[in-house]
Amino acid sequence: MSLFSQIQAAIQKRLAPEAYARKLGVRMGQGCRLINVDFSTEPYLITMGDRVSATKVRFETHDGGVWVLRPGYPQVDIIKPITIGSNVFIGYGAIILPGVTIGDNVVIGAGSIVSRDIPSNSVAVGIPARVIKSLDAYREGALQSAEDTKSLDEAAKRDYYLRKYGHPA
Repeated sequence: MSLFSQIQAAIQKRLAPEAYARKLGVRMGQGCRLINVDFSTEPYLITMGDRVSATKVRFETHDGGVWVLRPGYPQVDIIKPITIGSNVFIGYGAIILPGVTIGDNVVIGAGSIVSRDIPSNSVAVGIPARVIKSLDAYREGALQSAEDTKSLDEAAKRDYYLRKYGHPA
């Protein structure tokens, strides 16, 4: 790949990340939001449903550990697809490993390493990621501490939270 092509790809990855992912072969539904995500060498094996949000996430479709086997088995690879359902939030810095399926309506915590399947309607966190609660339990807790500030402009939101937390404006 020429330097010009590399620069062009980097710009597209930053300015139009969903289109860039599709160009690489990622199959993706509607309403997805990808912010600074990375794909390994087989992005065409990744499928995402509708409304998948991922920030600084790494999607890894191959097991690089076979490197140590290559002296005796020079042609060996372990490559598996990744499937992400619909309405999924993948937190900052998570890594999704080969062969993983994440169901619908799932929250993956920031920094998690997902090495096994995560069922629908759940919240999973950790290294390795494991289910810690149902989506219903998450919804109940989140709505107790949630604020109706999403529609406020930046200045109004800032004022609201500075007053709420006792910081001088």
